[in-house]
Amino acid sequence: MEPYVKLKNKNGVGYIEFFHPAQNSLPGHLLSELARTIYSAGEDENVKVIVLQSGGDRTFCAGASFNELVDINDEETGKIFFSGFANVINAMRKCPKFIIGRIQGKTVGGGVGLASATDYCMAAKYAEIKLSELNVGIGPFVVGPAVQRKLGLSGMSQIAMDANNFYTAEWARQKGLYTQVFDTVEELDEAVKTFAENMCNYNPKAMSEMKTMFWRGTEDWDQLLLQRAKISGRLVLSEFTKEKLKEYK
Repeated sequence: MEPYVKLKNKNGVGYIEFFHPAQNSLPGHLLSELARTIYSAGEDENVKVIVLQSGGDRTFCAGASFNELVDINDEETGKIFFSGFANVINAMRKCPKFIIGRIQGKTVGGGVGLASATDYCMAAKYAEIKLSELNVGIGPFVVGPAVQRKLGLSGMSQIAMDANNFYTAEWARQKGLYTQVFDTVEELDEAVKTFAENMCNYNPKAMSEMKTMFWRGTEDWDQLLLQRAKISGRLVLSEFTKEKLKEYK
């Protein structure tokens, strides 16, 4: 299947779905399309609440595109590359609608950032998480603020330093990333649908004001995440990281 980002409105719920055949990894053009779609859904009066989900059943998101990562040769290209997830996270943060996460499978790196930037996140028991960036000589700088906001500094630093291992969906629930964990994807889908459609009965202005309240203190993220992208853009050019990336070419 070809990569895509789709928005479908069902009973007032805007379902935003992304897909890439490489385990739902996201190259720059898909990240840009995802950010635009989130902004568009936020402005659509017919959309009362948003569900963020991915296609397929094994992986929610494997992070950024590795093919693009290994081709970075200068700081400006690196900054642009790492700004991809920053732009999506900021679009989610500034969207006036609540965003519900539907995490059906494993999620890595930037995918953990997307899950963390949702306002209410439900998962299947298969939805293990991992921050793998340290493995290639960089770090979860861009997604770090969003992940820390949900897991706390202790939880975020634990998975950031333990870059080789996945952490269970139940661990993520206990730390506050997931609100509920379901035994099957079918149960997850039914719960997401019920919860989202119920939210459509609430006052949109009240929900918008609540979202602003929940995200208070993050107003500097436009600048902060760009600064973090620059750090990653420098590190990816280091000799250590270049040698690491040769193993994946």
